[in-house]
Amino acid sequence: MSRLADYFVVIGYDHDKDRNGSSEGKILQRFPETDWESCPLTQSIELFCRPIGWTLSAHRQPPEFFVAVLTDIDADRHYLSVLTFSESVAISPTKSDDGDTEEESALTIHSLMYSPKCLVLVSRLDYFETFKNCLGIIYTAYVDKLDVQLEVLVGNILGCVQVPPPGGPQVRFSIGAGDRQALQPPVSATVPSSRNVTALLFQQLGIQNVLTLFCAALTDHKILFHSQSYSRLTDACQAINILQYPLKYSYVYVPILPAPLYEVLNTPTPFIAGVHSSLADDTADLVDVIVVDLDGGSVHIPECVNLPTLPEPMVSRAKKALTMVMNADLLMADYAFPPPSPKKPPSLEQKDKEIRAIFIRFFAELLTGYRSCLTVIRIHPEPFITFHKANFLGHRGMVDDEFIVRVLEGMGFGTFVAERGTPYRSCDIFDEVYANIHEQLTAETGDPEKVMENIKELAKLLNTNESPNPQPYVQKVPKPTDGAYSRIHQAPFPVLESLSVHKILTEGIEKHNLKSKMNLRPIQVRIVPMGTPITALVDRQRIVDNNARRLEVLRNCINFVFDNKISDARIIFPAVLRALKSRVARLALTQELSYHIRSNRAVLEHQQFDLVVKLLNCCLQNDSSMDENGVAAAILPLATTFCRKLCTGIIQFAYTCVQEHAVWQNMQFWEAAFYQDVQKQIQQLYAPQYEENHVSDKHDSYQGSPTLKNNELNVSKNCSNGHGGSQEKRSSYRAREIGALEIAAEQLRTWPTLSEGRKEEMVSNEESTVYSQAIHYANRMVYMRVPLETQKTIKTLSPDWESTSNSNIASSLADSESIDAESGYDEMEICDVGTNVIKFVTRFVDKVCNDSRVTQEHIKSLHQMIPGVVAMHIETLEAVNRESKRLPPIQKPKILKPSLLPGEEVVMDGLRVYLLPDGREEGLGGNMGGPTLLPAEGAIFLTNYRILFKGTPCDPLACEQIVIRSFPISTLTKEKLVKLQYTPHIDQLPKEGLQLRACIFQLMKIAFDEEVSPDDVEAFRKLSTKYRSPTTVFMTFAFVGQVVPQPSAMLKPVEKNASLKNFAKKTIMKTARKAGIAKQKTPKRKYVLPTPPMSRRSMSPRSSAGSDSESDRPASEALDDLSIIDEGEFGRSWSSDPKVIERLMERPGYQDYVRQGFGDPSDVTLRGKSIDQFRISTVNSNFSVSKSYPALLVVPANFPDDSIRKFARTHRQYRFPVVTWRHPRTKALLLRASGFHGRGLMGMLKSDPTTGTSTGEISASLQQERYFSTIVAATPNSMKSYKPSYSDSLTSLDSLMLSGVQDSLLVPETPEVVRRSHPTTGSMRNLNNPKSSFLTLPRRTARTRSAWQTFSRIGSIREKPRMNSSSATLDTSPAMLHQNGGVSERSDLLHSSVQGLKRVALYVLGEKAQMKGIKVESFPKCDFIPVDFYEVRHVKASFKKLMRACVPSAPLAPETGFLKLVEESEWLLQVQNIMQLSGATVDLLDVQGSSVMICLEDGWDCTTQVVSVSQLLLDPYYRTIEGFKSLVEKEWLSFGHRFTHRSNQTVANQASGFAPMFLQFLDVVHQIHNQFPLSFEFNQFFLRFIAYHYVSNRFRTFMMDNEYERVEAGWLMDDRRSSKINHDQSDLEGGFVPFARHQSNQGMSIWDYIEKHHRKTTLFMNFLYSPTDEDAVLRPYSNISNLRIWDYYLLEDLAHGPAYEIETTNKEIQISEEEKTDSSGQPLLRKIVNGCYDNVLLQQPNAFRLMLQELHKLETDLGHFQQKWKTVWDKLELPTGKRETMHRNLSFNTQIVKSHGRSIHKRSTLEILVKGKMLGEAAKMFSQPHRFEKHTYTTPAYCDYCSQVLWGLLKTGMHCTDCGYNCHEKCLSHVPKNCTKLKIVPDSSSSSANVSRASDTSTLKSEELPVETGPTYATYTPTTTATENSCLHKGYLFKRGALLKGWKQRWFVLDSTKHQLRYYDSEEDTNCKGFIELFEVQSVQPIRNVQGAPKKADENAFFELKTSRRIYNFLAADAKTAQNWIDRIHSFI
Repeated sequence: MSRLADYFVVIGYDHDKDRNGSSEGKILQRFPETDWESCPLTQSIELFCRPIGWTLSAHRQPPEFFVAVLTDIDADRHYLSVLTFSESVAISPTKSDDGDTEEESALTIHSLMYSPKCLVLVSRLDYFETFKNCLGIIYTAYVDKLDVQLEVLVGNILGCVQVPPPGGPQVRFSIGAGDRQALQPPVSATVPSSRNVTALLFQQLGIQNVLTLFCAALTDHKILFHSQSYSRLTDACQAINILQYPLKYSYVYVPILPAPLYEVLNTPTPFIAGVHSSLADDTADLVDVIVVDLDGGSVHIPECVNLPTLPEPMVSRAKKALTMVMNADLLMADYAFPPPSPKKPPSLEQKDKEIRAIFIRFFAELLTGYRSCLTVIRIHPEPFITFHKANFLGHRGMVDDEFIVRVLEGMGFGTFVAERGTPYRSCDIFDEVYANIHEQLTAETGDPEKVMENIKELAKLLNTNESPNPQPYVQKVPKPTDGAYSRIHQAPFPVLESLSVHKILTEGIEKHNLKSKMNLRPIQVRIVPMGTPITALVDRQRIVDNNARRLEVLRNCINFVFDNKISDARIIFPAVLRALKSRVARLALTQELSYHIRSNRAVLEHQQFDLVVKLLNCCLQNDSSMDENGVAAAILPLATTFCRKLCTGIIQFAYTCVQEHAVWQNMQFWEAAFYQDVQKQIQQLYAPQYEENHVSDKHDSYQGSPTLKNNELNVSKNCSNGHGGSQEKRSSYRAREIGALEIAAEQLRTWPTLSEGRKEEMVSNEESTVYSQAIHYANRMVYMRVPLETQKTIKTLSPDWESTSNSNIASSLADSESIDAESGYDEMEICDVGTNVIKFVTRFVDKVCNDSRVTQEHIKSLHQMIPGVVAMHIETLEAVNRESKRLPPIQKPKILKPSLLPGEEVVMDGLRVYLLPDGREEGLGGNMGGPTLLPAEGAIFLTNYRILFKGTPCDPLACEQIVIRSFPISTLTKEKLVKLQYTPHIDQLPKEGLQLRACIFQLMKIAFDEEVSPDDVEAFRKLSTKYRSPTTVFMTFAFVGQVVPQPSAMLKPVEKNASLKNFAKKTIMKTARKAGIAKQKTPKRKYVLPTPPMSRRSMSPRSSAGSDSESDRPASEALDDLSIIDEGEFGRSWSSDPKVIERLMERPGYQDYVRQGFGDPSDVTLRGKSIDQFRISTVNSNFSVSKSYPALLVVPANFPDDSIRKFARTHRQYRFPVVTWRHPRTKALLLRASGFHGRGLMGMLKSDPTTGTSTGEISASLQQERYFSTIVAATPNSMKSYKPSYSDSLTSLDSLMLSGVQDSLLVPETPEVVRRSHPTTGSMRNLNNPKSSFLTLPRRTARTRSAWQTFSRIGSIREKPRMNSSSATLDTSPAMLHQNGGVSERSDLLHSSVQGLKRVALYVLGEKAQMKGIKVESFPKCDFIPVDFYEVRHVKASFKKLMRACVPSAPLAPETGFLKLVEESEWLLQVQNIMQLSGATVDLLDVQGSSVMICLEDGWDCTTQVVSVSQLLLDPYYRTIEGFKSLVEKEWLSFGHRFTHRSNQTVANQASGFAPMFLQFLDVVHQIHNQFPLSFEFNQFFLRFIAYHYVSNRFRTFMMDNEYERVEAGWLMDDRRSSKINHDQSDLEGGFVPFARHQSNQGMSIWDYIEKHHRKTTLFMNFLYSPTDEDAVLRPYSNISNLRIWDYYLLEDLAHGPAYEIETTNKEIQISEEEKTDSSGQPLLRKIVNGCYDNVLLQQPNAFRLMLQELHKLETDLGHFQQKWKTVWDKLELPTGKRETMHRNLSFNTQIVKSHGRSIHKRSTLEILVKGKMLGEAAKMFSQPHRFEKHTYTTPAYCDYCSQVLWGLLKTGMHCTDCGYNCHEKCLSHVPKNCTKLKIVPDSSSSSANVSRASDTSTLKSEELPVETGPTYATYTPTTTATENSCLHKGYLFKRGALLKGWKQRWFVLDSTKHQLRYYDSEEDTNCKGFIELFEVQSVQPIRNVQGAPKKADENAFFELKTSRRIYNFLAADAKTAQNWIDRIHSFI
């Protein structure tokens, strides 16, 4: 029995403190006046009575009641029931401090105010309704003046009402005011009473919000409620508390928090609290608190709070049931005839109980099986039981479920285990539900209606718990009369007489003492039901994949090991390792191994020991550090049992080899394992007393491994694992074993009946058991924690243990609790390992022994024992470690010697390594199929040419094959150390890992064997770096085996001995006179000026830090000093020796000039008089004009050399335009040059103080103009008509124009589908200024609905259904065009823009930045077209990404697939860009007949690519092997592509980064080859061979940066030539000493090698080559969908390494074929070809090669003379009799397709040209977004972006309502913003209006359509605005200066002609003060809150203009003007 209330307190307003300025309450009276001993009165309860503060009110408030909750220091809750009412109080204002008495005296009026007064009952019981009644009666007696003494009421409440404990009878009482009350204790003390609070909470917040709060409370988050009502706050907090039953909330719980204590909410601990809504605004500062608005029904979760999700399927089940309870009529809501609603809807109380029932079931399901994971440690004198968390999570499969993990780690669950773990106690509702939940859920699965039945049944039980009496007692409680509280004359609450209260109180207590002697009903205790064992919950599906076959393999392998059949065990070992990924197999392994333990030491042979250790390591690394499956616990006894004998008296146990796993660092694991073993010992202690269990474990024959006892697993029958508690039912063949909890329950039941002696004996036995087990575990921990090498810490402890560990353990130390003193970071700093182990073990001993109540004496003795054990163990291990290193090495595969090339030598002999799999799927078996070739075991060799791995696969099933992976050392781009993942098949787990990446798309991921010392690894790395980066190219493999030449110091000045000085002086003077230069004091300047550093930096705007401009050139490059070469260096050899020039002309590149008919330079006397218009000039024969140019150049015949020298300076690097190819039919010329200098053509000269005067500048400029005019004159007139190279009439750009505009193929009645078909795709990116992108679909087809709407609308077929479809011309009627949407303005814009494309003899394609400063009028009949191209830096970045995509170092993530990575690399876009520029060049030369000059960057990268590809497309000669050789020699080698620099061939070039410009060119050739396979004499292997060897450094061909350096090296002259060149100076160190060297040092040319092999074999031959059947000019498609990823990037041949090393490949194939014989020794006839292993091209020859081989074999057999294959092939002829029949007439469709392809090609050309011409203002019309809407197509249509079909019935597409653009929904994000909706304003005054228009090229007459150059986007309306001049917009604006400057008014003019925003001082000012280039503008937008703005400025009138350089701020007169400016500028960006 206990008191109803402990205290009654009256609290009132403190008027004394009010006078001092503070408002507080104070206790007026309290009863009893002294504290009870058991519960003193809580301090500061007056704060909780008025939570928002004590204040006076002007109005009388009605009485209020609420309950506040306080928690004392012992975590007991005290309930404050508070009834508050108002009392009147007279307030007279006091005098103010200023002493103004007269005024004060006039205001001395008493005002009536109301102060609060509180009646408080303090109780430890939660009978809220009774408290409310009692306080209400006291208030009624006071306010209604009842005839009853208040003292009697208070005394009775405190002393006379006694409440029985839970389970007791109902109490009926009266407190003496004529009342009748009843009080009913609940049936169970542990089940909380809820009234209706949970239902109320669900009503307020909804289901999802409450579940969120429920989750937050369980996972220890902070929750804060706020409401206007205090009662609602208390109810809500109580509801969240009750919903957690059976768990108890253990943190701060303050349902009503007073305002003064608000700071409590900043506590770091979790809490549930409530505050009044008036404080809600302050919650914004609480960053990690979940705030709940009860009145508004909302829950705010801060961003930093991460709530876990409630686990499925429990939460879904709960949600469904909650919906049924809260919305019972939901299922009937859709009924047409719903049943009548029940007369009595369910009450809130009923809903409350049903909700609670759902949550109790949720917990029962969540915690199912928890009793199986309870571990009994002690039974007597008090039970101590722990919970095996890891076991529970493992069996339930919830290891990764964040919610359940956090619940189990919370304090609430710890209390739950402590209270409910005891097996013998009183049970409540939860225990009953838990026992039956599994069966209930199983039954409900079949019958869903049972769910609500079971819930309602449980709700009844809960209701009965609160109200056990079925008949309610009618209470009588007096209440005050209505409005009593508002009476005016109400006396204040009287002061109670304390003596009378105490008297009644004392009498009541005495009576209670008499009653308490009466016996109450005892609490019933019983054995707690076990519920469903956790092993019964294992999902059967999880067991299925561990089928009997796998476990059988496991058992066989272990049997093989112990029977010493090691080879058999190794064969099935990989399968066992794979099987060990499953939990059941790991447990089965531990059990199988335990069967083989015959004694306490199972001594094994060395190989047996290694295999067993590997199995144990594999088990541990597949498990987590939590050990949720009990694998580590089962391995503990095995690791201390298996051992091997190293020598006499020294034995090595398995634990020394399995220490490197995180689980041994996890203190929680050790505790759980210890408790498990203690439980088994306790079981054995008591088991014999019970007759049921006499069966002990027969397999457990030694004390040392008790863990095995309960880990029995019936492997053959797949029965469930019973680890963690033996109370589960065992498999049928074992006798039932009584569980530990059952033993404990029985012991607790009989404990009271035992004698004291027996009790003491039992306590002593248990204590000894725990103590002995603690000793045992202390030893085990020492074994597992002290490493074998005691000087080192266990690797797992280091912070980056993954890099060194031989295991792949996913979890980290963070999972462990022991991270303070024992963490890896601390241990690494302490040298003495023993100290750390002692700390760790001592901490463990303290924890478990104190928990298990071991006596202090025992704990002390343990502490003394541990250091001794550690010291002895360390001493033992030193001997073991010493002996283990002396073991004979395990037999490893023999190191295979690699096949080497002639001259190749091994620099570092084979280091034994494992070749590990990388991110490529090939060779791994798996999804790709085939054998598992990787990982492979072998050796890595470093030769003077390659890094080479040769070995055999680790997989025994594939180990007969040989795996070779190699790459040339020169291609190594990156090496780095890597952390290794555990890999199957590898016996010893490696420690070191190295990743080598090569630019030939190869990757080696190697792990060094244990026998390889770190010194060897370091030596390997250093040597590979040395050979990768030689100081000169002469140290590369190309010159191996020969005398390495000492190259002359190219950059050093010539030695100043007399003979050389005299010789140089003569030559200099002679040359100076020739050049017409006056005598100068500085003879070394001569006639070519050095490039000044400034001009080099300002060559182009690309020269930024990230660019690849020449300013970052290494110091050792010859090209660094671009000053003049002294002619004296070359002596007379070049300029005067015709034989030298004759020899030069024999080079393939120069022979090509002769082939084209450019004449012969040897006859010097005929210069200028040649009949031909061109000559081969020797102006650069001594490299005096440009070092990077060839010695012989083709220039116009009548242009003198002196003039060339002068104007060469106008180009970067002096690379002036030279002719490189001439069209045989149109005689149009292809020229190449570098870009013009950045600051105008003469910019570089102005920066050099030593240069001549301005006359020199003018001279150079004039010479340049003359040169250009000479080129123009040499180009035949473009008006002349030529016979086209194919049969259509589109011969010029006029026809190009029409072809591009109107998709007319001149085929009558062309079907509509063909006319719209197949656009190309892709996106040409403007790299210099992404914002100014003009046409983003350069290869747009002639479809009438294309993105290039400006063109297609002009000749639209689809838009003009009334026009004749066969018409090839445009409609003549402007009205018709206007009918079609006002096309006239747009077409006029186009025509005005294309005017410059007509009648031009020379097109100069250059960079945008260079084209701006050119005065076009100085170059008649020339057109300068700015084009987009990719710079070197973009190619570098793209190549890196491409390599990562094609050769990833790790498996790709699912979201980043291979194709996505290739797309992101933008490599194909760059290939496309080259093809497009080359295509435009082809069309201009072939169709237009105009000459083309390519002037991009320095003229040696992108220029070379475009020029080379253009010639390849135009000239069939270059598509032969001989022609391709001359093309590469001429364009790439002679014209100075910087191979050494771009390929990083020397150490000086390493920093610049690998730039594969040549590889990109080869990729383009490969793309063309794919599309035109009949047009090339060489095959794809030829291209791949060159791609491989241009970086391999095997051949000298692709070395050095230019011809000048090759001349110095002596390569260019034929090797057979004599050394006459320097015959008189061969003894000098300077000059060209290498010329005089023996020819053996010259290295080999790749062309000689190819020629030699081509003569012998068909390796490079394309048998499909058919030169006559194909057009001479190729026009490939360049859209992305037609491009292919080159297989060179993806192929790999593991059988022999790269097939491009032909000699080694043949050797390896020969070796492997010799080995493959059948049993009789005959070679096998069957050959298996595996994709990534064999080279399909070599292993599976095509029919031609096979027949030629057979022919060769027959000739050999018959003894005939063997003919060369080429001779045989050339003899073959087509059958003459059938030649006519083989002629194919082109079908109608074929003609359409051909013509269509050409049309696409020409359109692309036109786009590039027009885009260049329109780059200014007009191009901006193509930067407008479309307005897309979904559209269903009734007929097939094509996507204008990707050209795939759009079909209406299956797919809907997107259709632009403005311009009619169609595309897929998936293409939407890629579509260019070039909608042509906006109207263009005609501008009659435009400068282009004067350009003559050829009326014969178009039927649009010029007088009808005014010409216009600048678009005006005035409005979106279809009407055009008035005509304006080029000034599009003007007006005054305020502009803010640069940083910290003020605002100034300026007159701004938006000029559409110059595409600038210029500004002046005023409107009248004529001098421009500055301008902003509009193409640099990135955005323009309004801004606000501008700092430092002028006063009275409209804040909406500011706008910001952002350019690539800086940000400008403007201020307009008003917001409207500002918006107008923004709109105008917007139309340009």
